[in-house]
Amino acid sequence: MRPRACLLLVAIAGAAFALACAAKTHGSSHSHGHKPAARGASGEYDYYVMALSWSPTYCELHPDEEEQCGHKGYGFVLHGLWPQYEGGGGPQQCATSDAPDRKTVSRALAFMPSRALISHEWRSHGACTGLDAGAYFALADKAFGTIHAPAELNAPETSRRMTQASLRDAFRRANPGLEDDMLSLHCSRGQLVEVRVCLDKDLAPRDCGKRMQSRCPSRAEFTVPASR
Repeated sequence: MRPRACLLLVAIAGAAFALACAAKTHGSSHSHGHKPAARGASGEYDYYVMALSWSPTYCELHPDEEEQCGHKGYGFVLHGLWPQYEGGGGPQQCATSDAPDRKTVSRALAFMPSRALISHEWRSHGACTGLDAGAYFALADKAFGTIHAPAELNAPETSRRMTQASLRDAFRRANPGLEDDMLSLHCSRGQLVEVRVCLDKDLAPRDCGKRMQSRCPSRAEFTVPASR
């Protein structure tokens, strides 16, 4: 075979290998910045992560979100209650034929004020708990009530500047027994986005598993926007 033909075959083989690798990489899903999520592992997990979203930050970016924003004055709302593995990440998008009924949605809006979010969280995470939709959102409601927001963040009328240390201290004062390794803080563009708290299956705070890292500045201040 001529050298030129050999080079052409090598190039074609290399391109095919690259396309296969790209397809594999694109097909891998990631959940909330953790390890790739398992699919279909309903009921098989080790603990929960409860994500408490700081609603004013969300509303600055989504002022037309009528259910959650529009001067409703929310502080922390529930983003989700996520089954987690000790090694990081958790099951997602588990197969289910169940869905939240009107009564369940109506109750969930009290702590998760968005119908779109309720539907998304059930499909992405709730279905993987092994519970039906009504039981999952009842559990999420109970979990939301186990952690108290710091008094200074109870619908503040003015924005605050905080650090990781000051926000962690505030949560510890409001929740005796809560330790640093039981929560992670998440920021974006210099603003607080959410606080994530690790809970055992009885909804008691516990240390977080692997790959749970804070995403706020380690020492610099960030903004906690005022209620909207």
